[in-house]
Amino acid sequence: MFANMSETLNVLELFAGVGGFRVGLEHSNADLFKTKWANQWEPSRKSQDAFEVYDYRFPNSENINRNIEEISNEEFEQMDADIIVGGFPCQDYSVARSKKHEMGIEGKKGVLFWQIIRATNHIKPKYLILENVDRLLKSPSKQRGRDFAIMLAAFNDLGYSVEWRVINAADYGRRQRRRRVFFFVYKNDTGFANKIDARFEQKILSEEEHRYDEYILNEGLFARQFPIIKTPYKGRQASYKLSNDIVEISDNFTGKVYNTGVMRHGRYFTIDTEPYDKEKPTPLREIIQPEDEVAEKYYLTDESKIKKFEYLRGPKKIERVTAEGHTYTFSEGGMSPYDDLDMPGRTMLTSEGSVNRSTHLLKIDGRYRLLTPIEAERLQDFPEDWTKYKKLSSGEIVEVSDRMRLFFMGNALVTKIVERIGDELQQLL
Repeated sequence: MFANMSETLNVLELFAGVGGFRVGLEHSNADLFKTKWANQWEPSRKSQDAFEVYDYRFPNSENINRNIEEISNEEFEQMDADIIVGGFPCQDYSVARSKKHEMGIEGKKGVLFWQIIRATNHIKPKYLILENVDRLLKSPSKQRGRDFAIMLAAFNDLGYSVEWRVINAADYGRRQRRRRVFFFVYKNDTGFANKIDARFEQKILSEEEHRYDEYILNEGLFARQFPIIKTPYKGRQASYKLSNDIVEISDNFTGKVYNTGVMRHGRYFTIDTEPYDKEKPTPLREIIQPEDEVAEKYYLTDESKIKKFEYLRGPKKIERVTAEGHTYTFSEGGMSPYDDLDMPGRTMLTSEGSVNRSTHLLKIDGRYRLLTPIEAERLQDFPEDWTKYKKLSSGEIVEVSDRMRLFFMGNALVTKIVERIGDELQQLL
C-alpha cells in the first residue's frame, strides 16, 4: 500500500465536467486523493451546466468557472497539487517556432493540451492521470502518431515520463464498449521513477526496443491493473528516440505508436497488446431500469422517428459531391435495428437521446425507447441521479434537463476505470 497512508495527495481536476475523475479517485481512496481545485468551462455555452452540477456535488473545493487560458501562471503556482487529472479535447497539436525564429515554440491557439503543459510547468506535480479518445494515437491521418509524439516530447522537456494504454472498459468487466487512451505521467525525480531507472535503465541489451518489455507487459501500472496477453499482437512493437526539437517532431515524425507503451528519458517503447480475456463485461440488460420506473416520455410513439432510426442504423450508399465538384459514394454498413441487451452498451456520445445513429435504441416488450438519464449514468459508473441537480451562481438548486444529463454522460468517462487506476497507484507508489 501507499508508503504513508496518513499522507494525502492534493488533486487538481482540469476539464472537470461533472467530476468523473474525482468520483473514481474518491471511490478508490477518499482519504488519500483530495481534490482541492477544479476547473470547468464550456466556452460555447452561456449556461455553465456541467460546472453547476460539479459545484453542487463538490461545494468544499475551489471550483473555477473560467476559461483555463485565463488562469494565470501565478494562480497555478499557488496550487500545491500532487496530481493533475483531466480528459482533454482531441485537437491538432502541431507546433511552430515563435516569432522571429526564437528558441521557444508555440502551439496552435486554443489547443487545450498546451494548457495542461503550462499548468504542469508551473505547479510541478508528481503525477498526472489524463484521458483522451483512442484515435489520438493515430492522428493526424497524414502523419500517424505525430500528435502523440509531440505530447510525449512536451512532457519529456519538463522532466516527466509517460505510460499509456488504450483501455476498452468492457474488456475489464464494465458496462460500455468505450475505448479511451489513458496516460500515467510521473516526474523523473520521484521515488517511483528512481525504482524504474534502477530496474530497467542499467542493463545492457542487444535489442534496445525490448528494454521495457517486462514493464509494459507485466510490471507497469496498467499491466498490473488491466492485464494483457504477454506477447505482442502479431509481433508488433517498436521504439523511437524523440528529437529534442518539438518542431522537428511536428514537421517530420515517422515513428510507430501502438496501444500500449512507455516514454522514458526521450525514448519511447511501444507494443501492440490484447486484453487478457478473464473479465466478462456487464450486459446492457443489467443496467436497465424496471419498466414501471420508466416514464412514458422515453418511449418512441412517433412512427416517423422509429422509421428514421431504422434508416440511420441500416446500410446505405449515398452519392455525394465535394466542394470541388467531385462525385463520390458514401457507404455505411448496417447495424442492429436496436441494441442487444445481452451485450455491453456501445460508446455513448454527446448526441445520446437525439434521433441519431449513435443513440442507444432499446426494444423492450415490443416497444422502442431511449435510455433514461439514470441508465446513462450507470453506463459510465456514476452514482444514480448524479446529474439531477445543479447549483446556480445565485445559490439556487434546480433540476437539470434530461437532454443535458445525457450530454454530460456522453462527454464523461467510465469512473470505475479511474478507480482502478487509483487502486494501483496506491500499490505502486
